[in-house]
Amino acid sequence: MVGVPAHADGSMFACQPELLGLFETLINVIFCAKDLDGRYLEVNSAFVRRTGKRSMREVVGTTARDHFIAELAERYEEQDREVYASGEPLYDQLELIRRTDGELGWYLTTKIPVRNGDGSVIGLVSVSRDLVAPSDDNVALESLKGVVSYVQERFGSTIRIAELADIAGCSESQLERRMKRVFGVSAGQHILRVRVEAATRLLADSDMALADVATTCGFYDQSDFTRRFARLTNMTPAQFRSRLAPRPND
Repeated sequence: MVGVPAHADGSMFACQPELLGLFETLINVIFCAKDLDGRYLEVNSAFVRRTGKRSMREVVGTTARDHFIAELAERYEEQDREVYASGEPLYDQLELIRRTDGELGWYLTTKIPVRNGDGSVIGLVSVSRDLVAPSDDNVALESLKGVVSYVQERFGSTIRIAELADIAGCSESQLERRMKRVFGVSAGQHILRVRVEAATRLLADSDMALADVATTCGFYDQSDFTRRFARLTNMTPAQFRSRLAPRPND
């Protein structure tokens, strides 16, 4: 099984300051380490900025529920329990996170168990990496221009992966590999990303009712929209509209 070894005394990163220093230099990478109770043991500055706190001291020893809305904290706890129960890493969980410049950016999060000397899991490390927008050349090279256009035009409707594979002229498994190479996400994650981005624009630039935003952007209903949006963005659609999005004529 894949895992990060702990120090001989059972503490995580006790003799690995170089590793922690590396994560501190990676400005587009958000890093944290947790114990089995969900307490943050180590974080980098990018993680501190994400919580809105000023220093690592304000974050170390706290839990996700001290910093994030209930929906997001619950999602993190579910992910953590999955890692602890299986002893296996959890790869590529899609999130929409506010960057240091204030802009929202898409990240992929991976969580890896940390093991004691006897092999038992004593915590985990989590790394979220910024997904940089691919170049048009890379999209064209992988024959994905038609796929991108199709999703942009039809995100409000049901989209099947088989349809996208046909457009790209490949099998579904080949499409998934191409999407991973170019966008860093699966085809399904790409569809969700387009829908959420469309929703953020409507929340920012219109007074459309949340239920209408949900159906317009391809979500099953307002409840489904709220749950997915909150888990990806760290706030409900209503909170996004009131706290972050400028209203018309402001």
